[in-house]
Amino acid sequence: MIDQLVLLAADGADYVAPKAFGLDATVWVSIAMLVFIGILVWKKVPAMIAAGLDGKIAAIRAQLAEAETLRKEAEALKAEYAAKIAGAEAEAAEMRARAEAEAATLVEKAKADATALIARRKKMAEDRIGAAEAAALAEVRGAAARAATEAAAALIAAKHDAAADKAQVDKAIKALAK
Repeated sequence: MIDQLVLLAADGADYVAPKAFGLDATVWVSIAMLVFIGILVWKKVPAMIAAGLDGKIAAIRAQLAEAETLRKEAEALKAEYAAKIAGAEAEAAEMRARAEAEAATLVEKAKADATALIARRKKMAEDRIGAAEAAALAEVRGAAARAATEAAAALIAAKHDAAADKAQVDKAIKALAK
């Protein structure tokens, strides 16, 4: 049939569409569409489509309501956790301040203890030096006394004889008698 149309178009002749019952193909297609639409309306297809769409709309509304509820819950949780975080940050800042104050107190105590220890050690060192000086002075005095005693004994032995000793013993006895 396409071949015939091509040949007719090539010959330059006017093509006339076939007609049935005096109606051309366009009218028949229009009638078929009206019948089809009538059958759809008679079987209530538009109502079923509308019901299906209404069901989908209701499902979407339910999902939107659920999403709104979930969003509100999420915002509440976010606010709760933000408050908890703020509380934790405040507590951490307070703990840090207490730790810094405690550390400062410990440093001051350590400085005071170190100063006291240095003072005690200095006093002990001064006492040891004083004791060593006293011991050295006593030793020097003892050595001087020994040297003086030895020198006196040597002088006495050199200058005194038995007669001088007898005179001194007699003098000491007379002094005791009085």
